[in-house]
Amino acid sequence: MVNARVVEIWVGLFIAGGIAALFVLAMKVSNISSFSKVEGYELTARFENVGGLKKTAPVTIAGVRIGRVGEINFDDTTYEAIVHLNIDKKFDKLPTDTTAGIFTAGLLGEQYVSLEAGGEENYMKDQDEIKITQSALVLEQVIGQFLFSKASEGGNGGNN
Repeated sequence: MVNARVVEIWVGLFIAGGIAALFVLAMKVSNISSFSKVEGYELTARFENVGGLKKTAPVTIAGVRIGRVGEINFDDTTYEAIVHLNIDKKFDKLPTDTTAGIFTAGLLGEQYVSLEAGGEENYMKDQDEIKITQSALVLEQVIGQFLFSKASEGGNGGNN
């Protein structure tokens, strides 16, 4: 017969392993891979609407993560959101006409900033601003516009 003490030890180890796995999963989902600031340089971009973009969201170019979102502030004179992008120092050759857009990973995934390199020969440096931006697509607005257009089509009495 198996010793009850051995069974209790194995159950305890199993539960501790499960708690550790849940902790690792929570860290992955919450997008906290490092608690330190990205060593590199900072760019800013202005958006009319950042949607659900959050601090530490990925900044990508061609699908490759090159940095993280730092601060997100509000400019009360232009009524725009100012997003600070912390770019890794090894990605120091972004052309000055680089554009930024806010996209969603998957249908209901997290939002991230995607950069698209331009064709200029001069490169961006610390504290530069990305001039051309595309705000987040807000699903509620799209659905509302669709429903409004369908309602206005139906309001003509069905005569085409």
